Amino acid sequence: MSLKDRLSTLPTPALLALIYLSWILLGMLALKLPFSTTTDITWSDALFTATSAVTVTGLAVVDTGADFTHFGQGVLMVLIQLGGMGMMTFAVVVLSSMGMQIGLAQRQFLREEMGLRSIGGLLELASFIFRFVLICEIAGAILLCFEFVPQFGWKQGIWQAVFHSISAFNNAGFSLFPDSLMGYVGSPTVIYTTSIQFIIGGLGFAVISDLVVSKRISQLSLHTRLMLVGTFGLILFGMLSYAALEWSNPRTLAGLHSLPEKLNAIWFEAVTPRTAGFNSMDTSAMRHDTTLITIVLMVIGGGSTSTAGGIKVTTAFVLLLATFAFFRSSGRMRAFGYSIGLAEGLKVMALLTISVFTIFAGMFIITATHELDFMDVMFEVCSAFGTVGLSRGITGDLNEVGRAVICLIMFLGRIGPLTLGFFLATKTQPRVKYPEGSVFLG
Repeated sequence: MSLKDRLSTLPTPALLALIYLSWILLGMLALKLPFSTTTDITWSDALFTATSAVTVTGLAVVDTGADFTHFGQGVLMVLIQLGGMGMMTFAVVVLSSMGMQIGLAQRQFLREEMGLRSIGGLLELASFIFRFVLICEIAGAILLCFEFVPQFGWKQGIWQAVFHSISAFNNAGFSLFPDSLMGYVGSPTVIYTTSIQFIIGGLGFAVISDLVVSKRISQLSLHTRLMLVGTFGLILFGMLSYAALEWSNPRTLAGLHSLPEKLNAIWFEAVTPRTAGFNSMDTSAMRHDTTLITIVLMVIGGGSTSTAGGIKVTTAFVLLLATFAFFRSSGRMRAFGYSIGLAEGLKVMALLTISVFTIFAGMFIITATHELDFMDVMFEVCSAFGTVGLSRGITGDLNEVGRAVICLIMFLGRIGPLTLGFFLATKTQPRVKYPEGSVFLG
């Protein structure tokens, strides 16, 4: 049996995981090349960095700007690009071109997740994704050039602009500056260009295509409406929370010199936990209550079929709707004139259960093998699971066990939702039916 035939027999989730794993291993080998780095890095450093790039997380154990050459930084850009939009495009394009079969149930799941009206539109959406990503990244790089070129010169300025544009749109969070974007908190060009990019990337390509195609608000799909309302609500909640809790903190907002800088920081810190990973103020200096809010935002993440991670905004929305339906003694969830069935609620509960277990297991192992602050550990694990990349400064203190755990969580956080979706989309009829029983809850 040829390799192609063997691959074709693998379940689609296993094949997707294998593709991502191959990118990570190839990236590790490329980053370990002598001309990729300015200093010696270990295999562990290379593996961790490659995993962080492919999963578009942004957690780093080395200084991206100082320890990698332009070639090494170019490798990171390629890995980020593949990881950012590869989940969608490879599911609908590459697998088909390799002769792999995507079953009807899985195609149906992809259709629902991408907001398409027919299965035949998958390839068209993939083509749209390529064009849209290219346009957004070029536009972002051009805008960032106005800030970086005067500061670094044409060659280095353009390189900085391109790297940060790709990293921002793909919600990767990698920066060539050791303090991320803290040095540019007073620059509206950098702050708002990068934030708008990762907001657009985090909305999801299904939402973008729906906004492009629909001529009226009434034509928008339920998924698009939930994403827009949920995104706006989370951003507003984040801004109000950061402003109220950090305004008098001398190590964060109170330490900034002007009101525009404070407003820039409030906006940026409210949107970056949605899996972007950049930071405009010292994350480790935040109050514990602000840190908890950041953790919640990181776990929720962005939208389905996007470059973002987390359990997704629509998942959190459906969870709230299910709670409201329970207290109303209603068997159906309703939103914007639509009804959401019980099956969607069961999917949400399955995803939430697996997510909580993954986070808890990661926290337990790292806590048991390290002498680190518990809040810092919880923040690091949730950041890895949400593929965010924010850290309270303990990434470099992780031993080999801790690095392996974070790598695995980043990997699961990136491929987990779609993999779980494929399994949930495959329905089998039970051959034996059992009588219903009652269970006392609460």
